[in-house]
Amino acid sequence: MHIGIAEDDPDQLALISLWLEAAQHSVRGFGTAADYLDALKKEHFDLLIIDWMLPDGTGIDLLPWVRSNLGWDLPVLVVTAREDEATVVQALQAGADDYVVKPLKHLELLARLAALARRVRSGGMPVLRLGAFEIDVSCQRLTLDDEPVTMTQKEFDLSAYLFQNPGKLLSRDHLLNKIWGINVDVDTRTVDTHVSRLRKKLSLDGSKGWKLSPVYGVGYRFERVELPS
Repeated sequence: MHIGIAEDDPDQLALISLWLEAAQHSVRGFGTAADYLDALKKEHFDLLIIDWMLPDGTGIDLLPWVRSNLGWDLPVLVVTAREDEATVVQALQAGADDYVVKPLKHLELLARLAALARRVRSGGMPVLRLGAFEIDVSCQRLTLDDEPVTMTQKEFDLSAYLFQNPGKLLSRDHLLNKIWGINVDVDTRTVDTHVSRLRKKLSLDGSKGWKLSPVYGVGYRFERVELPS
């Protein structure tokens, strides 16, 4: 992949570049938000890495432009020195697909980038098997306890995205843009309606090993539940 990095610390940028180039990626790094935006207007990248704090701006300044001009298929990973929930929520609501907290770990960073790349290559994605659930993205088919579940296209798309992002805090705006698109004429109540349907259709109350839980004022978290043995 050709990866664009916004990171103002030269040593950190050099280290990330070293890791990525050793993994056979090509890299371009930028130390300011202005230089990064200028490059994004001229150059194609397969994936973006954005440090949340830059000398002339933050991720909140870059992400809306990226989503409005480059769309939602371009994977974006935010790097932040802050682990508080407010920062994470802000990054996800602004359009980030994932985040990592400094200090960065070599193998974790590569694994997260690989996971993001797999999401945009969903046509070649292997079948996901998670407990009682099996999701075949290529064939647009979801089964529960080996029985096919009848779903609308958006219900399936939302289900597949949730199962690809277990444990992540996902805002309503993020889900709306990911599943319905950035320019769609619907609001976040559409997300709530579909979540309610999925809870019933897929028994996402924990009884099947997975739970779709609301996070007050933000959105939802899809997580595994330990079943009694």
